[in-house]
Amino acid sequence: MAAQVSLALLLVAALALLLWLSCAAAEDAASGGARAAARHRAKAERHLKRLNKPAVKTIVSPDGDIIDCVHVSHQPAFDHPFLKNHTIQKRPTFYPEGIASKVESHKNSPSITQPWHQNGKCPEDTIPIRRTKAEDLLRASSAKKYGRKKHRSMAKPLSIDPDLLNESGHQHAIAYVEGERYYGAKATINVWKPKIQQSSEFSLSQLWILGGSFGEDLNSIEAGWQVSPDLYGDNNTRLFTYWTSDAYQATGCYNLLCSGFVQISNEIAMGASIYPLSYYGGSQYDISILVWKDPQEGHWWIQFGNDFVLGYWPAFLFNYLAESSSMIQWGGEVVNSQLEGEHTSTEMGSGHFPEEGFGKASYFRNIQIVDGSNNLRAPMEVGTFTERPSCYDVQNGNNEDWGHYFYYGGPGRSNNCP
Repeated sequence: MAAQVSLALLLVAALALLLWLSCAAAEDAASGGARAAARHRAKAERHLKRLNKPAVKTIVSPDGDIIDCVHVSHQPAFDHPFLKNHTIQKRPTFYPEGIASKVESHKNSPSITQPWHQNGKCPEDTIPIRRTKAEDLLRASSAKKYGRKKHRSMAKPLSIDPDLLNESGHQHAIAYVEGERYYGAKATINVWKPKIQQSSEFSLSQLWILGGSFGEDLNSIEAGWQVSPDLYGDNNTRLFTYWTSDAYQATGCYNLLCSGFVQISNEIAMGASIYPLSYYGGSQYDISILVWKDPQEGHWWIQFGNDFVLGYWPAFLFNYLAESSSMIQWGGEVVNSQLEGEHTSTEMGSGHFPEEGFGKASYFRNIQIVDGSNNLRAPMEVGTFTERPSCYDVQNGNNEDWGHYFYYGGPGRSNNCP
C-alpha cells in the first residue's frame, strides 16, 4: 500500500514537473518571440530613418500618400559611398538628336499628372519623395528586401526554356531589339489599372535597358507604370523606376528606396500615383518615357513626358551599362503565383488580348532607340516574345502615325489559360 502511495506521489511530481517545464518553455518561446519582434521593429525603425530623410516641406496627397520635399543634396542617393563628394549634374550635357522631331499624336489628350500636385508643390532645390511607412516594411519578408525585385524576373527571348521562366513566377509579353549597341530607348505607354489577384503579385508595363548576360551579372535600368499591392499597400497605378547591376541579387531597388539614382526634378515623385487612366471602350491615356546615356558624362538619364527630366543613374553603378546596352525590351510583366495549380487571374495591360485593338487592348507606340551617334530613331528589326500566348500575348505593327508599335496583355486565367 505504501509503495502504491509512493508511486502515485512520484507520478504527480513528474506531471507537475512536466507542466512546469512546458509552461517555462512557453514563456521562453513567448519571450523569444517578443525579443525577435522587438528586434524586427528596431531594424524597421532604423531602415525607415535611412529612407525618410528630413523634409523641408510635407504634402499629404488625396490618395493617402505623404510626399516629403527633401533638399536635393540630402536624398538617399548620397548614402552611397561613391557619391559622398559627388557634384550633382543639374542637366544632361547632351540630349538625343531628334528628340523633338516627331510630333506625337493625340495632342489634345489631357496630361498625365500625380494626385499630390493638388495639395501643393515642392520648393526649388528639393525633390519629392514618397514617404515609406512602417506598414510598408512589415509587408516585406525583411527590411533588407523591401523595395527589391525577386531574383530572375527577366524575360530572355528565344534563348531560354519557357518552362524554366515560368518556374520563377514571372510572365511577359514584350517587344525587343538586340544585336547592336544601344544608348537609350523611348516609348509612349498606354496607362491602365489592371486587376491583381493576390497582394504578392504585381502587373507592370515598362521599358528595359539591358547589358551583360542573363546570369548573375545582368545590368538593367527599367521605367514605366505598375500596380503592386505588396510594395505600396494599395492597387493604385504608379510611376516607377528600377535598376540592378547583378541580376536583382543584392544591388538596386525601386524608385529611391536605396542609394544610387540621383533625382533632380522637384515636380515628379517616383512611386507616386498617376492619373487619369484609360478605360475599356473609352478615353485612352498614355505616358512618354525616355532613357538615354549622356555621351560626355556617361550617366543614364530619364525624362518623363516632354518636360520633366527626373534625374540620372551614375555610370559607376554598372559594369556592362557603363559602356552601352546590348538589348532593349518594351512590354508587360506579371507575377503568376500559380495558387492551387491554377494560373493567376492577374491582368496585364488592360486585361484584354492584343487583337481587340485600340480602346480595348493596351499599347506601346513610337518605340525608339538611341544609337551610337546619339540619334533617337526607329529600331531596325523588332522581335516579340511571350511565354504563354494563351494567357498574355503581343502583336506588333508599324504605321506613319504611331511608328513602331505593339498591342499586348491579357486576362491571365481563362478556359485557354488554366
